[in-house]
Amino acid sequence: MHGWAISLRLKSISGDVLQVSEGSLYPALHKLEQEGWITAEWKQTENNRRAKFYSLTRLGRKQLESEAANWRRLSSAISYVIQLSEG
Repeated sequence: MHGWAISLRLKSISGDVLQVSEGSLYPALHKLEQEGWITAEWKQTENNRRAKFYSLTRLGRKQLESEAANWRRLSSAISYVIQLSEG
């Protein structure tokens, strides 16, 4: 996807909770590209405009899986702590 489509997708799948500004999105995409976790390629959009399209690399998929596992562990621990404080 190109950057604007990524922003819209994040907003959509999060139920409008996550809204990423261009000032945050593009530096993040640039960093992900520098890390080798995504690749970027200039293509034409559906509106016939030139845009950079981003794709997850194999290394990026591995990193995503690792980050997701860490997030599940952290959010589970936080949920456990919150439940303890309620009781």
